[in-house]
Amino acid sequence: MENQQQWLSFAKHRHSPHCDERPDNHEVDLLVIHNISLPAGQFGTSFVDDLFMGQIDCHAHESFASLEGVRVSAHCFIRRDGEVLQYVPFLKRAWHAGVSSFNGRQKCNDFSIGIELEGTDQTPYTQAQYDSLVTVSKSIIKRFPKITPQRIVGHCDIAPTRKTDPGDAFDWQHYLSLLQRELRVIE
Repeated sequence: MENQQQWLSFAKHRHSPHCDERPDNHEVDLLVIHNISLPAGQFGTSFVDDLFMGQIDCHAHESFASLEGVRVSAHCFIRRDGEVLQYVPFLKRAWHAGVSSFNGRQKCNDFSIGIELEGTDQTPYTQAQYDSLVTVSKSIIKRFPKITPQRIVGHCDIAPTRKTDPGDAFDWQHYLSLLQRELRVIE
C-alpha cells in the first residue's frame, strides 16, 4: 500500500467521484470479484474508465442508454493485459455490489473491496489478469487480514438473483492456488 489512504503503489491511480466513507462500525473483511466490459464483450475501450469516472457518453453505443445517471465504481479494475487501475482507496466505500448480502449481512459495499476484471462470464480471463489479481489480492490481505481465501467471492455469490459474474470462465481453482502459493511466501 502506498499510504494511509490505501492506494496501491503499482496501480494507475484514478479518483472516482463514485465513493464515500464506510460506516464507522464496518471493518473490511470481504473481497468481491466482478467482470465488466463496455460495450459487452468488447475489450480495450475507454468506456469502463469513463463509467467509473462519471464521464461516460451514454450516446456512444446503443447499449449505454441504461447507464444514464448510473453512479458506480470499483476499488480496482484489471485490464486484459494485467494493467491495474485503482479508482477508490481501500478505506473508502466503492459502489460495486449493489443490493447484496454475505453470510446474512446486507449492503456488502459497507465491508468489502471490489475488483473488476475486464471480461465476460464466458470469455476466458488472461494469465496476466490472474497474475495481477493475485498481486492485488495479496496486498489487500496483508492490509486487511480478516479477508481470507474463504472470504473472497464472486458478485454472483452476494447477489445471486441478479448477477452472474465473474462467470463460468473465471477459474477459481487456478486463482486460489496461485494466491495460496503467494500467501505462503509472506507467512
